[in-house]
Amino acid sequence: MKNCFFIVVLLASLKFLDVSAQTILTEKEKSEGWKLLFDGQTTAGWRNYGSDKIGEAWKVKDDVLYLDNAKKSDGQKLMGGDIITEKQFENFELSIEWKIQPCGNSGIMFNAVESADNKYVWYSAPEIQVLDNTCHPDAKIIKHRAGDLYDLISSSTETVKPAGEWNQVRIISNKGNLEIWLNGTKVVQTQMHTAAWDEMVKGSKFKDRAAYGKASKGHIALQDHGDGVWYKNIKIKELQ
Repeated sequence: MKNCFFIVVLLASLKFLDVSAQTILTEKEKSEGWKLLFDGQTTAGWRNYGSDKIGEAWKVKDDVLYLDNAKKSDGQKLMGGDIITEKQFENFELSIEWKIQPCGNSGIMFNAVESADNKYVWYSAPEIQVLDNTCHPDAKIIKHRAGDLYDLISSSTETVKPAGEWNQVRIISNKGNLEIWLNGTKVVQTQMHTAAWDEMVKGSKFKDRAAYGKASKGHIALQDHGDGVWYKNIKIKELQ
């Protein structure tokens, strides 16, 4: 009877474990060419944009990489900053899960190019918006909502989950063809590096950024927008 009671308690406890946070690749994923960008234990493979180090506000716990926006005992905020992968990628499929604090804002960027002319990562890198659509001010702006290709293309439909819940994003960038999937639905599709793309950029807030959206290869980036944000199951498959 004691053993039966123990099993019941154990099974009940497992209901509250986020087993989806386990940072692993299945044998099928390995055979398909998927690789982890986050090992679930450390920030290895990531660094701040324009630096060889990573801000102390970026932390790891329970297979989750997160931005801690709490303040230190002296009242000063922990140093964070936008972070990028050490490696650069060209044609790829990126899979990543995120959740945001209530009324929070962050972003996932790609094709980021470090140079003296690009002071910030967003000077060159297109962004998929990470947002609480219910109360962040950006939610009132077209093309600034969760899943949007920020300031360029609005999501075809709203599939984002509430703040505090996990969302799954797929970004497929292959020879200029860009697809953004949010929670299993393709919400954006466009062709980069064309005359139409250039015109779209000219009509955006990035019109004065000469490097914006030009690169076909670069770093993956996660944005520090000052709000608490969590990322997990970050993996990538390079495409031929």
